[in-house]
Amino acid sequence: MSTIEKVQEEVLVEELVGLNNEIILFNDDVNTFDHVIETLIRVCNHDALQAEQCALLVHYKGKCGVKTGSYDELKPQCSALLDAGLSAEIQ
Repeated sequence: MSTIEKVQEEVLVEELVGLNNEIILFNDDVNTFDHVIETLIRVCNHDALQAEQCALLVHYKGKCGVKTGSYDELKPQCSALLDAGLSAEIQ
């Protein structure tokens, strides 16, 4: 393996490791299904079906991973979910 190939492989591994963060959305007794769905569509770029499925999982399971990516990508999205009154954190 050449030096260039080794460096490229190391960069790919670092990129994959960097994507291991996830926004977890938690259930609450305050927000409506419609609000959760609309917020997931707006903030996380979910389509309507994906947002609805996530809302149902949150309701019945107590939480759901709604977005994966690097911490820097997820931070503003998680903040927007919190600003909308939802309970979420990056794990």
